[in-house]
Amino acid sequence: MRTGDQIVQDLPWKWSVQGKIFIIGGLGYLFDAYDIALNGFLMPLLGDHFDLSLGGRGLVATANLVGMAVGAVAWGAVADRIGRKKAFSVTLLIFAMFSVLGALAPTYPLFLALRFLAGVGLGGCIPVDYALVGEFSPRKYRGRILTALDAWWPVGVTLCGLVSTAMLTLDANWRWMLATMVLPALLLFWARRGIPESPIYLTKKGREAEARKVIDDLVARTGAPVESYVIPEPALYEGPRGVAAAAEQLRQIWKFSPRITSAAWLLFATIMLVYYAALSWMPSILKEEGQGDTAAFMSTTLMSGVGIVGVLASTALVDLVGRKWLIGVSAPVASLALVVFAVVRDMPTGSVVAIAVFGFLAQLTIPALYAYVSELYPTELRASGFGWASSVSRALTGFAPLFFGSVMWPLLGLPVTFAVLGAAVLLAVLWMAVAAPETKGRELDASDAEAGPQPGPPLRVAVTEQAGS
Repeated sequence: MRTGDQIVQDLPWKWSVQGKIFIIGGLGYLFDAYDIALNGFLMPLLGDHFDLSLGGRGLVATANLVGMAVGAVAWGAVADRIGRKKAFSVTLLIFAMFSVLGALAPTYPLFLALRFLAGVGLGGCIPVDYALVGEFSPRKYRGRILTALDAWWPVGVTLCGLVSTAMLTLDANWRWMLATMVLPALLLFWARRGIPESPIYLTKKGREAEARKVIDDLVARTGAPVESYVIPEPALYEGPRGVAAAAEQLRQIWKFSPRITSAAWLLFATIMLVYYAALSWMPSILKEEGQGDTAAFMSTTLMSGVGIVGVLASTALVDLVGRKWLIGVSAPVASLALVVFAVVRDMPTGSVVAIAVFGFLAQLTIPALYAYVSELYPTELRASGFGWASSVSRALTGFAPLFFGSVMWPLLGLPVTFAVLGAAVLLAVLWMAVAAPETKGRELDASDAEAGPQPGPPLRVAVTEQAGS
């Protein structure tokens, strides 16, 4: 007899069922993209407003991204303990509250502190969203669904560019640019309250009655044949809490497979370092070449707009060529496009073409990367495994804008700086080729030899306690 998890993973796809979760999860991802892109647009404006150096401007992105790194770790662990649904909703509420306060900040240090706290809330969106959407997705389409989820990223970045450029032409200041995100975030928080808890999470937590209710509803709403299934009895484990819980999650994901975890961390760190460096500094780089604010904003918006096509191409290719091939080819070539941009940046046409090529290839890579890493870990560790990998990249990329503007760009020049970052990407994909398995078409909790050893006692609390969580 099949298990409830297998029933969920073999359901037909329905836009009115799993598609609703995909859309609501994707809108949260859109806000994440909008917020990170906004750093790049805010940097030159805040630099003028507070009379900041290049290094001081880099702190705008650093504060926000470091906050997201903390949030990715914290919310990944929280989502594995209290459930995807609760974490799914609260992250946006925290983000909205501190974004409002940030728009009202009278001083630059206070603004940075509030951007950090907003990042802590929003940093949980990606690991929680991917865990939830992935666990509701049919196995047959999961790769394409998780890859398509990344389409919300360039949409968010493009929307940010268009809104910021429009507000610039209307003489709106940076405070209004930040405040525009708050009302949509609150509306999405309200919409998220209607999302059911992940049935796969519920079965792993021993909440059988709740799991059966969700699974039976999914079967009925998708029109799948009704069949009997079992909910395996979970092992009970009283795990640590707070900081100790995050440390235990870290220990568990490395115990699960050092090779897989190291590959995931290196891929996230290098690929996202290149992408965030370009996204954060592109408006400032273009301004240094003599472009005005509006022209610099529009060139960055072009990069993200072309990225929408890249996500669609990635969605079509991820289940055809596999995750590893798609990442392994597109990531180094995207880095090369940035080197070309740095060489020809004083040529208007050449620089625009290079920016567009980078935007397309980066978004060919990143959706496949997110889908891939979310599939490498078993259910007990999926949100925290993804969250830790994301947090490593956020921590590095958080300091990258400051290091990029203060050290690398002034001392090495743009072509050498982007070449160094591209070499790091190449090393990461070479390690992935030998250290991590292909996950195309594999069950989420596959236990074959390639997938690495299964984790030790999963981080669970007793069933009686779970019922009230």
